[in-house]
Amino acid sequence: MMSFEPDYRNFVSVMQNKRPARLPLYEHIVSPVIMERVLGVAFAGLADGDAADRREFFRHYCRFFREMTYDTVSFEVCITGILPAHGAICGGRPGPIQSPADFAAYPWDELPARFAAHAAPFFDALVAELPAGMLAVGGVGNGVFEISEDLVGLEYLPFMEADEPELYRDLYVRIGDLMESIWDWFLLRYGQAFAACRFGDDLGFKASLLTAPRTVRAHILPQYRRVINRIHAHGRPFLWHSCGCIFEIMEDVLALGIEAKHSNEDAIAPFDQWIERYGARIGLLGGFDMDFLCSRSPAEVAARVREDGQRFRETARGYALGSGNSIPDYVPVANYLAMVEAAQDLRRT
Repeated sequence: MMSFEPDYRNFVSVMQNKRPARLPLYEHIVSPVIMERVLGVAFAGLADGDAADRREFFRHYCRFFREMTYDTVSFEVCITGILPAHGAICGGRPGPIQSPADFAAYPWDELPARFAAHAAPFFDALVAELPAGMLAVGGVGNGVFEISEDLVGLEYLPFMEADEPELYRDLYVRIGDLMESIWDWFLLRYGQAFAACRFGDDLGFKASLLTAPRTVRAHILPQYRRVINRIHAHGRPFLWHSCGCIFEIMEDVLALGIEAKHSNEDAIAPFDQWIERYGARIGLLGGFDMDFLCSRSPAEVAARVREDGQRFRETARGYALGSGNSIPDYVPVANYLAMVEAAQDLRRT
């Protein structure tokens, strides 16, 4: 493992929907708690310290990805974290915008500067600690729908759409304005350090979308297009992460020019179905369901990753191996390591 030399170009090949010279690993998020357990070093709390602490945090953070033989480092700073009175995305309460008066009073114009002041220290430390041969993947976290959930609340959005259709329309346009401004700042300052840009926007659950397909097409995807166009204008490919059963609007998303898609769940569709439907057009990342990674033994994980991972990389043009979602702190470390080591075995075949 220590002789591994990262090369971000393997991930770039996946984003180009080409077979890479070496099978890349990819995770949307790895919990720093998992990183601590793997590395045997307590460092997660350093992220909230001073500049020296942040540098030390990212030294270990990046070292984790390198030692686990990734070619890229996944990192993002989320927009919702700087929104005044945020938190409705977690459910259980309305967000700060419920009326035209709330919308007019919200400090929209302050938000890009607020995000930059919050995010820059983290991105600066990340860029300073990127190992040779590695670039980052990520950027500005949260997608259009997630931001609307935080500002209004999932259960309150349909009432706004029905009762205040002009407010509903204006809300999404304003979210697009905000995202475009923040992404422009990010791309100008940090874009060259990122092999691919992404945001996560969970539009579905196991059975269907979280809102009507017509709503996604009319209000959400036009704002996607604005952001994706800005990312492409800066020469970066775009990776879309979305959980849930989103097949109803997948063709519409492909029409926006995304380069790759991440997130899959076996209860919705086996990963082979994603490859069959979309593998000729975009790169596909992940493949291994969270429930599987959490519930099976390390030996079972390793065996399935070797078998299915070999098939995925043979049938998909651009493929990077990893979980279907992320590695939160409840994933057994032994199972995560079994997946990584099985991927390394595949590289030898």
